Amino acid sequence: MANLSELELQNLRHLMGGYETTHCKLKEYATCAEDSQIKQFFEKGAQSAMNNKQQLMKFLQ
Repeated sequence: MANLSELELQNLRHLMGGYETTHCKLKEYATCAEDSQIKQFFEKGAQSAMNNKQQLMKFLQ
């Protein structure tokens, strides 16, 4: 893997922060949801956001 530039690192940090925020919000929405389908929808979205963040973190290894 090629070395990442400072701008690329900043972009990764920004994207990972966004996915972390999305994950936290969707987990909270799932906690508050009373309908099981809506709860599942938010939980699936939260997991997807965490997966995306983890994929981006691979660029830092």
